[in-house]
Amino acid sequence: MIETHRWGQLRKEPVFVNNPKLRQTVYLPPDHSDVPELMNELLDYVGKNKNIIDSLILAGIFHKQFVIIHPFIDGNGRTARLATKVLLAKMGLNTFNLFSFENYYNKNVSKYFQEVGLFGNYYDIKDKIDFTSWLEYFTDGIIDELLRVKKTLNEETISPEKELKEYHKKIINYIEKHEYISDRDYAKLTDRAKPTRNLDFRKLIELGIIKKMGNGKATYYKLKQ
Repeated sequence: MIETHRWGQLRKEPVFVNNPKLRQTVYLPPDHSDVPELMNELLDYVGKNKNIIDSLILAGIFHKQFVIIHPFIDGNGRTARLATKVLLAKMGLNTFNLFSFENYYNKNVSKYFQEVGLFGNYYDIKDKIDFTSWLEYFTDGIIDELLRVKKTLNEETISPEKELKEYHKKIINYIEKHEYISDRDYAKLTDRAKPTRNLDFRKLIELGIIKKMGNGKATYYKLKQ
């Protein structure tokens, strides 16, 4: 567990990224003394290019560069993902109520770390870093999640027109012609049993199409204005 005195501030000591499977260090991030300047450069780059570079590409660049800098002792991946969502929201794509990056990344965690991470010493590879593969993976992830959300919404959002059965429509048509309908009236229109007729009325009430009036035997239904 990280000590509380390190919370909320840039690291002031070296860190090492280890591969738990290999049980060895795979990446040496920038020295802590360079972190403030690198972070300022990253934020300045984002600020200058938010209206020039496509939002998804810019967010992807920010995400990977944040991980490369590794500004904190711990939690850099989680912070990078949260900060990326904040950045996207500021650029007009608010995904907070739509999806979590983890939905996509958790499908293949190893792939995520392979794409976002680096191998070697930062100072030996910093001028050779290629963002192309990561950006393809990153943008595919967002598009994949948006399509998943769209599919889910289409499946769960049921319009009255799609949901209404012929017997529901008979109720509505009768009310439109006679202003109201009672269970006795409905019984003449259908062979559905009384408990089922009650469910039909309740369904239309839940959909906000009709409203219940009166009580007991004097109950009747009208269209909801």
